[in-house]
Amino acid sequence: MNSPRFLSLLTVLLFAPAVFGDDKLPRVAETFEIAGHKAFVYAAPKPAEGRPWLWFAPTLKGVSLAGRKMYFEGWLKAGISIAGFDLGEVRGAPGSTAKFTEFYDVMVKRGFSPKPILLGQSRGGIMTLAWAFRNPDKVRAWAGIYPVCNLASYPMKNKAVTLADYGVPEAEFRARLKEFNPVDNLQGLLASKVPMFAVHGDYDTLVPYDENTRLLKERYEAGGGQITVKIIRGEGHKATPSFFECRELLDFVLKTVSHPLNGVR
Repeated sequence: MNSPRFLSLLTVLLFAPAVFGDDKLPRVAETFEIAGHKAFVYAAPKPAEGRPWLWFAPTLKGVSLAGRKMYFEGWLKAGISIAGFDLGEVRGAPGSTAKFTEFYDVMVKRGFSPKPILLGQSRGGIMTLAWAFRNPDKVRAWAGIYPVCNLASYPMKNKAVTLADYGVPEAEFRARLKEFNPVDNLQGLLASKVPMFAVHGDYDTLVPYDENTRLLKERYEAGGGQITVKIIRGEGHKATPSFFECRELLDFVLKTVSHPLNGVR
């Protein structure tokens, strides 16, 4: 008579293809260089119609989102590729934004959708929003995880980095703040009806909610824009499940892809 241990092993072997063989998601990103900077792409094995992709920032020596199983697997299995472009510590200046456009152009030439979904985590928020307000017709949707939305907030706690990106003295930067600041330049995104979503903790002292996501929400809604914000009570700027296993964020991206925007997926 076969032992219970033998039968258990036989069961595992018999069902192994069904359990393990279906996992064809990329575990290593494809990498390539653009003007000396590295790009990363996790291509969905079975792309959804139009080859949608999610552009994540910041991308510093890799796409950290790949380590967030719920998002990574959820979006890739739905046919949404995930990509990023490592420009280092930039803060949304016109020059660095133009370099991001070079990455966008390459992705489109590779056959990916001309309207990516942008997802900015922390300072990645200002990177993606700065690109978005300068290229509103190229944005399918924008989302943020405790995102920096306001140049007058977190970026000015890192003056040296911010001023280096913009290449101007502090006095000139402050004088031109409304020209540079995403929250002061939402008209194009509103006209393009770009939907937005953000998850932010109300106890965030590094990127305060009131100075960033709340300000973005108030101004976007005042202009008639569609923005949903999930506030995490009692949490701050940390990598907790509240932010990296947020079902609403996962579903926002999936819903965005499943509903064509202006005829483009």
